[in-house]
Amino acid sequence: MSFLLIPLVAAAAYALGSLSSAIIVSRWFGMDDPRTYGSGNPGASNMLRSGRKDAAAYTLAGDALKGLLAVWIAYAFRAMFDSVGDGIVAVAAIAVVLGHMYPMFFEFKGGKGVATALGVILGMSFWTTLFALAIWLTIAFKYKKSSLAALVAAACAPFLFFIIEPHHPKMGWALMLIAVLVLYRHKDNIKRLREGKELLIGETAKPLADNGQNEQAAAENAEVAAKADETVAATPAETAVTENADAAASETAAEATAQNAEAAVEAANTDNKPAEKQS
Repeated sequence: MSFLLIPLVAAAAYALGSLSSAIIVSRWFGMDDPRTYGSGNPGASNMLRSGRKDAAAYTLAGDALKGLLAVWIAYAFRAMFDSVGDGIVAVAAIAVVLGHMYPMFFEFKGGKGVATALGVILGMSFWTTLFALAIWLTIAFKYKKSSLAALVAAACAPFLFFIIEPHHPKMGWALMLIAVLVLYRHKDNIKRLREGKELLIGETAKPLADNGQNEQAAAENAEVAAKADETVAATPAETAVTENADAAASETAAEATAQNAEAAVEAANTDNKPAEKQS
């Protein structure tokens, strides 16, 4: 029985994690899908950008509760089956975070796992949670960027756990893997942080569709402006070519007129010579 327990708990934890709090809360409040505005992430930070602090709070609580419940369930089975040990807790922790990131109920388009990971850590070690939360708050208040705070806290959490709970290495390695997953899910945030384009905490976000249309319109305007500059630059040259062509045509016409005049004079002289001989 115990050899089936770990995969069953993992499946249950994944299903629990697949309940996306942000999407559920948005539907409850009649809000837009959080995947359609701001960063496109169905998480508490992006919910806050909608202007609904209550919705963001519910989302944060729901995501953290998922991680906490998954760990508690694993602890309960560990108490009943000693043979599974800490491994069942480690597997449940990873599974619930994966469920949040890739939810089977929402087209596998989920969040970045920060709040759910916080719930997992809370279930494993209160003091690790306290220190990790202190790191998050310090970075968040100083730089006003939730993603940066999450990246630093996620990177520090496994090492804090190894120091505070050295007798549970399997859980520590699970937190290490979760930290790697969280960092990977923040790859777009890392890019925006390097470019200085990352949104601040609570900053009002525009719909993703509008942002795309604005970028397209800007590109079209830039293309039109470039063509206008090319036209302006080409106009003097074209004018000079036209003037030169007109001048050449005038010279040609003048030469033709002179030649015609000379021919007429010669013809007149030729006609006069026979007349002189007859006289």
